[in-house]
Amino acid sequence: MNIKITLIALFGFMLSATAQEAAIIDLDPNQSMSITGKGPGQDATINPFVHVDSIIVVSNIGKGDFSIRVQKEGEILQEFAVKPEQTQELIISKGLEIYFDTDVIAKAAVSYRPVKKE
Repeated sequence: MNIKITLIALFGFMLSATAQEAAIIDLDPNQSMSITGKGPGQDATINPFVHVDSIIVVSNIGKGDFSIRVQKEGEILQEFAVKPEQTQELIISKGLEIYFDTDVIAKAAVSYRPVKKE
């Protein structure tokens, strides 16, 4: 009986170590928001895997479109739209900055997970 409880607790701990609750971001019209990559106090979310390659999972849970902008040292590397009910996943490495831009009211859920090494 004690072994079952220990195994269940261990499994739960392992899941919590790699899973993260999504941060909910409300975007106002004509807003550009630093999501991650700028540093403490400047990011809307905290990437717990900032020192390794990770995956940012972005879900549009609102009614308005917004775009994701990926930059490195001020240079735009990639930009794409996220429509309502869409989810985008992006592998991000150290040094990349992620921004959300919108002209309308929008809402996003953001979470991170580590890249699995094979």
